[in-house]
Amino acid sequence: MAYVITDTCVSCGACAAECPVSAISEGDGKYVIDADTCIDCGTCAATCPTGAIEG
Repeated sequence: MAYVITDTCVSCGACAAECPVSAISEGDGKYVIDADTCIDCGTCAATCPTGAIEG
């Protein structure tokens, strides 16, 4: 199952810069992860400064 960005996202973009498959993009008020592209590597969750990404 793909990772999900919760509402605690502050739209800093740190996760998008680290995603090896470019599955993360800026959404409406927070970043979003494309579930079809996500490879469940966890890099985004480890990078997120607010802990807004859950796997």
